[in-house]
Amino acid sequence: MFGFGQLIDVLKKNPKKIVFTEGNDPRILEAASRLLASNFLHPILVGSEEEIDKAAEESGFNIRGAQIVDPKNFDRMDEMVELFCELRKSKGVTPEQAKGMLSQANYFGTMLVKMGIADALLGGATYSTADTVRPALQLIKTKPGNTIVSSCFILVRPSATGENEVLAMADCAINIHPTEDELVEIAGESAECAKIFGVDPKVAFLSYSTFGSGKGEDVDKMRNAARKAAEKYPNLPIAGELQFDAAVSPRVARTKCPDNEIAGHANTFVFPDINAGNIGYKIAQRLGNFEAYGPILLGLNAPINDLSRGCNASEVYSMAIITAALA
Repeated sequence: MFGFGQLIDVLKKNPKKIVFTEGNDPRILEAASRLLASNFLHPILVGSEEEIDKAAEESGFNIRGAQIVDPKNFDRMDEMVELFCELRKSKGVTPEQAKGMLSQANYFGTMLVKMGIADALLGGATYSTADTVRPALQLIKTKPGNTIVSSCFILVRPSATGENEVLAMADCAINIHPTEDELVEIAGESAECAKIFGVDPKVAFLSYSTFGSGKGEDVDKMRNAARKAAEKYPNLPIAGELQFDAAVSPRVARTKCPDNEIAGHANTFVFPDINAGNIGYKIAQRLGNFEAYGPILLGLNAPINDLSRGCNASEVYSMAIITAALA
């Protein structure tokens, strides 16, 4: 099962470049110094070289070898502005407007990914999720066939067997009230993400009802979404609607849905809305002693992830590895 060593081994075979949009933040600098001591992930720090070097010196972090890119003197800015205007031509963005937007680290960093200068981006240590997602949607855009950006959390807990127990939960951070079709997309993306972490996905569409034991529009939504997902992904084990106990407990599943092979063994969970998802993963994190990694953004053409503003350097380091591995 999942361990960070597996992701690092993958990256060692094909090292990636990752943009940090808040290059002078001490947490970013500490994580960058750890990455620079290895050879599997190369940090690109956005900001003033003078300010970043000063912040690193004051914090005591060695960032020699890091690539520092300042929007104010970027040697390919004309090329970046031209591409930005092309990408936003439907909005009539002028070169002057583009230059103004590209002076912001989140837009500038996203364009570094779009231009192929970097493979991935990690931001949000000091700004909102929306400020990470908005440039990604406008410039990187969703993958062909996808209509939304969604997210999942990977939860990891050591088990008595010595292997880590790994679960995926979605969508806990982006879509407030996903429709049936959006839930189908969330399920497919979450299952693919789970595979990267060594999970053989068994997907449960969660509800307060198990196969018709409860009634209501919310039950119908999850039942219909599960049916549509099973049709769209015939090779993916999917069940729903299921209550959480029926999804994870073989004993409960034998009582509530004895003929379903996925019930009782699910490891990838699709929540009906962001309320349930956000509460659910935090209960697992705080009361179930799971480590929670995420939110991992799904559905984009390139790996771009958002940090919690309360994150620490260890979380930045972990999310950098996860983000790059998605590339």
